[in-house]
Amino acid sequence: MPVNQFPHRALPARFRRTRVLIIGCGDVGQRIAHDLLRGPSTVRQHGPRVLALTSSAEKAPLLQQQGMTPLRGNLDDVRSLRRLRGIAQRVIYMAPPPNHGLHDVRMANVVRVLRQGKLPHSMVYGSTTGVYGDCGGAWVDETRPVRPSTDRARRRVDAEQRLLRFGKESGLRLQILRIPGIYAPNREGGTPRTRLLKGLPVLQAADDVFTNHIHADDLARIAQAALWRGKPQRIYHASDDTQLRMGDYFDLAADLYGLPRPPRVTLQQAQQTLPPMMLSFMGESRRLRNARIRQELRVALRYPTVREGLQST
Repeated sequence: MPVNQFPHRALPARFRRTRVLIIGCGDVGQRIAHDLLRGPSTVRQHGPRVLALTSSAEKAPLLQQQGMTPLRGNLDDVRSLRRLRGIAQRVIYMAPPPNHGLHDVRMANVVRVLRQGKLPHSMVYGSTTGVYGDCGGAWVDETRPVRPSTDRARRRVDAEQRLLRFGKESGLRLQILRIPGIYAPNREGGTPRTRLLKGLPVLQAADDVFTNHIHADDLARIAQAALWRGKPQRIYHASDDTQLRMGDYFDLAADLYGLPRPPRVTLQQAQQTLPPMMLSFMGESRRLRNARIRQELRVALRYPTVREGLQST
């Protein structure tokens, strides 16, 4: 960010630097931090200081090597999060909810702690487009009511609603990113290659569903843009321009990799051969409108479709 956007110009630089806290510093969180910290030395000197919450002592040195300040804390233990009170002016939350129940108790713990200190100026939450449930292939914008069909998505809705109430009551500027399938060639498990090598089937055209995507680097850029330019209590689709059914996506990837296209099966056959998690994604079809990230966040996607993204290095 330009130097003149940071407050307290009379203070030494180490005190006036904006502090950005990243909660959930996995692959995407680290990409966000990398973008925040990179640039000429004169920019870094006055740019944001990046704090990273981690529950892993082993991961702390890695985060430190990347220029972040690791903070030990466990989202499942509210007592370990007390040091987060008032520690940052801006927060990016990319941590997943627990893998059970209907409520995101981790988000509840973070909100409880944030209430006890000086509030951040803004907060970005990475949610999922799964909150819409099956839309029958219809075009969906951010005003569509949520209708989650899985407990995984219900936990995300719980986190969204908890944060929206918190933002409305406290004045915190909240931006929610609804994120589809994240991919990137340099992301672990980030391409369809492994699935294609296993020869797993996809649905026949009559049963196939529309699927949505975002390259991990573009997602990191969208999150940063929302942090600085997002409107308060605003929802954004962090999605690219791809309009493909799932089977066509895997066919495209197979052609790019020079691999055989996957076999096509009926939905009934897929239910007999594929694991429940994979089947759950085959039961929801929607196409996402992403005009807000362009018009409000002024994001120009580096990888507007999966073709460009899968070919990137």
